[in-house]
Amino acid sequence: MTRSNTSLYITIALVLAGVYLFPLYWMYVTSLKGGSEIFANPPTFWPRDAAFSIYPEVWARRTMPTYLTNSLIIASGVTAVTVLLGTGCAYVLARYRSIWIDIGLFFILMLQVLPASVMITPLFVGFNQIGLLNFPRTAVVIATAAKAMPFFVVLVRATFMNVPRELEESALVDGNSRVGAFFFVVLPLARNGILVCAILTFMTSFGEYIYSKSIIQDPLLQPASVGLSSFLGPNSSDWNSIMAYSAIYVTPILAVFVILQRRIVSGLTSGALK
Repeated sequence: MTRSNTSLYITIALVLAGVYLFPLYWMYVTSLKGGSEIFANPPTFWPRDAAFSIYPEVWARRTMPTYLTNSLIIASGVTAVTVLLGTGCAYVLARYRSIWIDIGLFFILMLQVLPASVMITPLFVGFNQIGLLNFPRTAVVIATAAKAMPFFVVLVRATFMNVPRELEESALVDGNSRVGAFFFVVLPLARNGILVCAILTFMTSFGEYIYSKSIIQDPLLQPASVGLSSFLGPNSSDWNSIMAYSAIYVTPILAVFVILQRRIVSGLTSGALK
């Protein structure tokens, strides 16, 4: 690849990154503007008189600690269920190769294209039949974990397939049981891939909305994504508060992604080359 082509590709990548990140920039800038400046024409790309007081005001007025705590509980529950059940499933599917397993994984992944809005009605009826709606956050955790599980299993299965089978067989020869070989030999070698998939599952479930909006009716148990929707209405005009709420909501997730982005990228591409 010539230097001119490299520069062209880098320029295109930077332009696309700028287009993708512009809504985030606009969210932070709008949160600091006054009501008249938000609707000014032409728009201002930096607030004339930044009002940082909107952040503590929205934090207290919208009871954001309660919403964020519920989001954290749901995301942690989804991640725990997905990792505990999905890791064992991925290991078994990695060790017992069969064309039928590949076909089955393909059809399970196809279920991922079904939107959550289609699945919510049968889930709601089923949860109601077994009385799980009395524990709405648990119901949301189970529903969200069921949706996240196939993607987690497929990614972690690829990680286990990169662990040489010979290491496991050597551990068995040395006297380890199969369970011991899994926990003391295979699992430590696959921990980076499992960790990356767990982080992606947590970040995705932290923003879960459809199941929470449909199943959780008590405002004290609803996550931050549902709290954000409470701003919206036919006469919504409090845009700087909406943007401040959104900024408080997404900034921790962005910070986690920026801090761990090297590990996430290396984990997702670890099976690309053999």
